[in-house]
Amino acid sequence: MSNPTVERFERALADLEGCESAVAFASGMASLSAVLLSRVAAGTPHVVAVRPLYGTSDHLLASGLLGTELTWAPADGVADAITERTGLVVVETPANPTLAEVDLRAVAAQCGDVPLLVDNTFATPVLQRPASLGASFVLHSATKFIGGHGDVLGGVVACSEERAQALRQVRFVTGANLHPLGAYLLLRGLPTLPLRMRAQSATAHVLAERLAGHPGVERVHYPGLGGPRPADQMSGGGALVSLEVGGDPHAVIAAVRLITPAVSLGSVDTLIQCPAAISHHIMDPADRAGAGISDRLLRISVGLEDVEDLWADLRQALDGS
Repeated sequence: MSNPTVERFERALADLEGCESAVAFASGMASLSAVLLSRVAAGTPHVVAVRPLYGTSDHLLASGLLGTELTWAPADGVADAITERTGLVVVETPANPTLAEVDLRAVAAQCGDVPLLVDNTFATPVLQRPASLGASFVLHSATKFIGGHGDVLGGVVACSEERAQALRQVRFVTGANLHPLGAYLLLRGLPTLPLRMRAQSATAHVLAERLAGHPGVERVHYPGLGGPRPADQMSGGGALVSLEVGGDPHAVIAAVRLITPAVSLGSVDTLIQCPAAISHHIMDPADRAGAGISDRLLRISVGLEDVEDLWADLRQALDGS
């Protein structure tokens, strides 16, 4: 059974993503697990996935713990990986943690009748609406930007009503229900989501440009900072910046004062972490490297602090590392 507050959150998120329905869960990983279990139950357990993904999503898919079979494929090789047993294609864009963008129209065209799941956590519906580009499932770790204040756990999948019915059944039998208080906090976050995302994205863009010119930074990853991009897909660069440093990334983390070392993202507070050591440590090192996640990569989730204060903190940390 659901709850009126949970149902209000689901309707609001479905409207934001332009979908018929949405199903809320206790966490983002519970959301992904429900989609995978629904595809296994439908007799189509094979999944085609494009790296990089969030580290635990990568591990869940690779482990086969839920009865899935997996083929990794490049974004332009999805069609070749699909078989008659394929029940799902999984992509995340911008990708965690490299912020690489996947052309969703191009991937959707390769999928044919196979449902496409897009993890839209980083962009949110403010900057990107995957359902309009061919996605069948749009997934969010609502813990992040949807909640926006670092004080709630939740996940949600927007999709058609027919697909939602199967997800609700999985939620019922697995007990992955979103708590009503969590739904209340997520509803609290939605009205400020556009304001937060635009402000955080603007600050992130400034920081990305400045970091690209710092001698201690070897490379900056940020959508729109050089290189081709999928046309008319994402309306801004987002609030995440990743950078590869020339020295010890942990020394940089230890040196920040305003920015908080923490693994999460999407809060009003700016957070920094080393994916190879935390969010993606569960991956095999060779797989990490193959996905472009180096040991010297840092990921910054930009909050709502003043851009000059954030830059001063990053600059002194990089200068001293």
